[in-house]
Amino acid sequence: MQVPFLDLKAQYRSIKEEIDAAMQAVVDQTAFAGGPFVARFEEAFAKFCGCKYAVGAGSGTDALWMALIASGVGPGDEVITVPDTFIATAEAISFCGAKPVFVDVVESTCNMDPEKLESAITERTKAVIPVHLFGQPADMDPILEIARRHGLLVIEDACQAHGSQYKGRMAGSLGDAGCFSFYPGKNLGAYGEAGAVVTNSEALAEKMRMFRDHGQARKYEHEMIGWNARMDGLQGAVLSVKLNHLEDWNNARRQNAHFYDELLQGVPGIIVPTEADYARHVYHIYAIRVKNRDKLIPQLAEHQIFCGIHYPIPLHLQKAYESQAIPAGRFPVAEQCASEFLSLPMYPELTREQIEFVCTTLKTQIPLE
Repeated sequence: MQVPFLDLKAQYRSIKEEIDAAMQAVVDQTAFAGGPFVARFEEAFAKFCGCKYAVGAGSGTDALWMALIASGVGPGDEVITVPDTFIATAEAISFCGAKPVFVDVVESTCNMDPEKLESAITERTKAVIPVHLFGQPADMDPILEIARRHGLLVIEDACQAHGSQYKGRMAGSLGDAGCFSFYPGKNLGAYGEAGAVVTNSEALAEKMRMFRDHGQARKYEHEMIGWNARMDGLQGAVLSVKLNHLEDWNNARRQNAHFYDELLQGVPGIIVPTEADYARHVYHIYAIRVKNRDKLIPQLAEHQIFCGIHYPIPLHLQKAYESQAIPAGRFPVAEQCASEFLSLPMYPELTREQIEFVCTTLKTQIPLE
């Protein structure tokens, strides 16, 4: 039996007729750059997230960047986030000319530790970016309370959290803006690069629309220095089709995660992920923690089980941020998690037989100590 880490072909086969028709419609209308297919998706995605506005973007990185730019983050500012995330979170801050400031995470969820947040705030702090890692929201109430008390913006990195909920509210709808990636492997994935920002602020939405289109309010009238961060029509059409299936896919992911939990809970040497009592986790990634990850990965591959690591090096220890001179040990929880994370295959089409094979191999065919 083979268990790929991801199987996008299986998803495509299940919705082939819808996808093919949607893409053909874009070609027939030659609506390739922005246009009606993007607008339709923006309207539907805003409604799905419980927000007034959604602004499509070229990628999740673009979404983070333009949310920060439109919020007024710039040179001399500091933005607080976490070190155990994809580098795009910090890159977006850096490309605004601001400085990413890291705080450690809660071990149970590997999301921002609200108790560490307040001590990181300075007179330069402009915003906070909590990351909803792996599809589980950060504990937003205390984060929002601290941010509001200090007059800070809260921009959610919901790039892995499509349909995730915090106390019944959709991830991305809780702060001033919520940023999403539609990279193909995401719970809601495009057939290329795409992203979006959701917000309830009309002014913020309008600034982002201008920024993504070279600062244009009207054609060839540029009110600000912008960028090309537009979503293309093909992605808008594909995402509109897939959005109709997202809840079913998320439910399938949750069922698969619970089956993994059932088979792996209590196994010596394995820590399974925890779903917080405030959260609806959508399991973009199902990451267990093991001590001997680097030995396990090639051994699992020999059994045709393919895994990943998200993410092996915390951002403060990456060469890209060595100028900050943050020593190892500064964020012990994030560093410990990064050294132990092992991402098992996780997608809606994964079968119970495949999950059983993965777990049996982990427990009996490969020594964990």
